[in-house]
Amino acid sequence: MEQNQHETFMRKAISWAAKGKAAEGGGAFGAVIVKDGSIIAEGHNRVGASTDCTQHAELAMIQEACKKLNSKSLKGCVLYTSCEPCLMCLGTTRWAELEMVYYGASAEDAKAAGYVYSDLFYNSHTGKRHVEFNLKQLLRDEAVAVWNS
Repeated sequence: MEQNQHETFMRKAISWAAKGKAAEGGGAFGAVIVKDGSIIAEGHNRVGASTDCTQHAELAMIQEACKKLNSKSLKGCVLYTSCEPCLMCLGTTRWAELEMVYYGASAEDAKAAGYVYSDLFYNSHTGKRHVEFNLKQLLRDEAVAVWNS
């Protein structure tokens, strides 16, 4: 896939983060899952709108994509998320066997905006984490802007 296609899907994830921020019970985090150039699942954080603390955008979209594909494996799929995944979501990306994860804002950006991850996350080696989980940052400034608008 070409760089401009990755940016298009990342902008959709960032757009979902903005929609989540504006929605009652939503959260300012968005995610999009793509397979073969087509969107399989897209949406925003649903924690505030549900009684389920696991409904982060990434996890909710992984669940939706697995249902649509009738598979626990998302091999060949790419996740675009407006922010670097937390430990829960990061672990889920591994179990789902996603090909790649593109993220906008970093965990440090999230912390600066008041979304604090665990100390374990912040104390882990960023470079090793990014390699092990196939993470690549894209459109950081656009993602961070959602929290500042």
